[in-house]
Amino acid sequence: MKSYNIAVIKGDGIGPEIVDEAIKVLDRVGEVFDIDFSYKEYLMGGCAYDETGDPLPNETVEGALNSDAVLFGSIGGYKWDHLHRDLKPETGLLRFRTALGVFANLRPVKVYHELTGASHLKEEIVDGVDLMVVRELTGGIYFGKPREKREDMAYNTMVYTKEEIRRIAKIAFEIAQKRRKKVCSVDKANVLEVSQLWRETAEEVAKEYPEVELTHMYVDNASMQLILDPKQFDVILTGNIFGDILSDEASMISGSIGLLPSASIGGKIGVYEPIHGSAPDIAGQGIANPIATISSAAMLLKYSLNELDASLAIDRAIAKTLHDGYRTADMAKYGAKKVCSTSEMGDIIAKNIEK
Repeated sequence: MKSYNIAVIKGDGIGPEIVDEAIKVLDRVGEVFDIDFSYKEYLMGGCAYDETGDPLPNETVEGALNSDAVLFGSIGGYKWDHLHRDLKPETGLLRFRTALGVFANLRPVKVYHELTGASHLKEEIVDGVDLMVVRELTGGIYFGKPREKREDMAYNTMVYTKEEIRRIAKIAFEIAQKRRKKVCSVDKANVLEVSQLWRETAEEVAKEYPEVELTHMYVDNASMQLILDPKQFDVILTGNIFGDILSDEASMISGSIGLLPSASIGGKIGVYEPIHGSAPDIAGQGIANPIATISSAAMLLKYSLNELDASLAIDRAIAKTLHDGYRTADMAKYGAKKVCSTSEMGDIIAKNIEK
């Protein structure tokens, strides 16, 4: 029996509820595929600040680095909005990503046929969408220095090194090799020197992957094309701030943010989390959609543990559950035969796990 140690960070708001369902599904995967998962919980976010005065205790970083992967829920909420920037839950998450060295954020967007009506776009536009946004996570304007805020002005600096661009580009091309072999690199090379370097470096990396087609697109056009014709995209490669915006835009194509997972990889340990927030307004009500977190667990199996069959089993179980008409409240209007609680949805997906 193979054995893996998973660091679990449930976080704030609905985080504990949705992570519990992902663990339930992983445990079922373990039974079917003869895998032993051991879990150890750590604090991060508002709950960590409340207990320790720090949104990211050292114990959490050490525990994560000594695990095989991190399963993470969500952090933050209006309760902690008043805190100084250094103490906010979101700052803890940025510090966490930096400490683990994860520089590539993977956000897949796949539209289930049964839920095409949930999208705000026409069904014929979204049916069949299957794309991956590869966002650089630890560089760019969010981290660049100098930065300063004064009473009458403020400034930030966008910085990328060639090596930072090269390593994220290689991940995008490697992912594209296993998909439809297309990479669209998104930048603003017509006005930004940083983007000019980005484009030049992407073209250099492309020479190492001759079977993968590389195209370029300005970020303003990319934002339009995602709405006009999202099926044209396979893998989107882009920097931190552009990726932040485009991945959120792409997430709305599916119709429910509760469906979409993410992975942060590239360092020693990968971090797997839903793209949605902590939703404190519905926390504790048992109505949160756990599918994004369960899908994140599938990505954990694929990208950190190389358990490809087990990962596909989760994907198939989710697809079957939706095909059979089970929905949480956020999807209730779209072909629901039964509206499920958070826990019920986890139960059904776990039951559908099979080789």
